Amino acid sequence: MPDVLIHGDTIRSPEQRHEVPVAVPDPFLYVERNGARHVVVSALEVERIREADPGLEVHAMEEFGIDELLASGMHRDHAELEVWTRACGELGVSEAVAPFAFPIGLGQKLWQSGVQVVADPDLFKQRRRVKTEAELAGIRRAQSACEAAMSVAKGMLGEGVTSEEVRAAVERVFTDHGAVADEIIVSHGPQSAVGHEMGSGPFADGDPVVIDLFPRDRASGCYADMTRTFVVGEPPDELRAWHALCGEGLDRALHAIRPGITGAELHRLVCELFHEHGHPTQLSKEPGEVLVDGFFHSLGHGVGLEVHEAPSLGRSGEELVAGDVVAVEPGLYRSGYGGCRLEDLVLVTEDGCENLTDFPYELT
Repeated sequence: MPDVLIHGDTIRSPEQRHEVPVAVPDPFLYVERNGARHVVVSALEVERIREADPGLEVHAMEEFGIDELLASGMHRDHAELEVWTRACGELGVSEAVAPFAFPIGLGQKLWQSGVQVVADPDLFKQRRRVKTEAELAGIRRAQSACEAAMSVAKGMLGEGVTSEEVRAAVERVFTDHGAVADEIIVSHGPQSAVGHEMGSGPFADGDPVVIDLFPRDRASGCYADMTRTFVVGEPPDELRAWHALCGEGLDRALHAIRPGITGAELHRLVCELFHEHGHPTQLSKEPGEVLVDGFFHSLGHGVGLEVHEAPSLGRSGEELVAGDVVAVEPGLYRSGYGGCRLEDLVLVTEDGCENLTDFPYELT
């Protein structure tokens, strides 16, 4: 098997964070060769990384001549490329696979030095499927932040309250729980039928309110994801019916999740339920048709160091494996009126699954 190279920081690179479980803001090199795992980093990070993972062989850039290169007048960017190239040479790397986002500048320099680097994005997606204990603990913390924030949001719902006010309250809860979110969906009325519309303005009587929370745990870099649908005032009959169907679809999927079942099979299971009740889905639409009503998205996706990652619970979804964490999110929508979506976060276990979400489903 070829060696493995990853380059990046652990804030923005999920591939790097999976291997090095500590927040490092500057890019560095990870090398995997003959079963040994190496990192080449700034001296600033050496002790922190050693403490975070004693199994890593940590090399300061000084080992590969960074001081001499800088003293010669070389720009730091070029000096770092030279250091990482030297490290690959001294560690014996001649052929390696890397993530799709591997920097072209480093790739070019390695090729010029005789190291062949090939991008293999699927390999790195699969490496992150089974969550580590640290990642799973982070996902659970992020999920706790979701539930605490959803409880606060639910308590605020009322006519005249705005999406912006709810979002601000949710952000405060996330901060208190050691989590952060770039986006928070609090959409209502017709907005809630528009994909990832974040929502704005005051709620009105009878509005469906879709709240979709996907914060990242600061300590681990891992995400959670959950959605609930509420209503301001008395629920209309149509929304009650959608909510019941989404709940049934979610329940069917949760009972079916186990290692070996495919995401495509789970998606079909829920689509068939919606077909029985006259709702269009991705499986019933004509090729090329863009759905704006019914169940127009997949059943879900993996969650971990990215909020959307493998495996897919959609039309081409692969087999689930024990250790996957997946978000399961059936939904129904009508353009111009609104939508309903329920989403739970689930850990695939050896003999089934564990629902990591503990929050009621009630509309009101």
